[in-house]
Amino acid sequence: MHKDRFLLHIMRARNIFRRYSITNGFDGALTTLGMLTCFYATGMQDLSIALGACMGAAIALFMSGVTSAYLSEKAEREKELHDLEQALLTDLHGSDYGRASRYLPMLVALVNGLSPLLISIVIISPLLLAKAGYALPISPFLVAIFTGGLCMFTLGIFLGKISDTFWLISGGYTLLIMVVTVGLILSASYLFTW
Repeated sequence: MHKDRFLLHIMRARNIFRRYSITNGFDGALTTLGMLTCFYATGMQDLSIALGACMGAAIALFMSGVTSAYLSEKAEREKELHDLEQALLTDLHGSDYGRASRYLPMLVALVNGLSPLLISIVIISPLLLAKAGYALPISPFLVAIFTGGLCMFTLGIFLGKISDTFWLISGGYTLLIMVVTVGLILSASYLFTW
């Protein structure tokens, strides 16, 4: 019975999980796309360097996501628990709510950290394939950028489902964000390599 109530408290936070996964998923996708676009635009074709740089950024986003979400959610949950204890004039530390308040920041932190890491790995998978010796029909950088576009479109579909928006429109919005981002990066890279 206690386990069911504990899980209920955790499940009530699914909106937080969803929000963090989308927000940091966008961060991972756009950061990786930005790096790949710069590599391609400047003519840098070394797969080892590109993979190392992209994985370095993905791991940094993972660590940033985990630590920032954990610290902020932990502070929020501790404040909520303290306020509720003050209102009820009782110690809730050993209650299901208290236990959920301690575990929730860890779960949110994992979601927040894993979403950019996993999306980044998906996006750079064409580079990994090329590095492993698989021949791709076009530049692995272009395939990776296209893969990033698919990831962005999928995030848009997910947002459309949440907001009850037609999937093609919400997917189109996220693709537009990607196109604008890539355009700005190309402009900047041409400006600085001219």
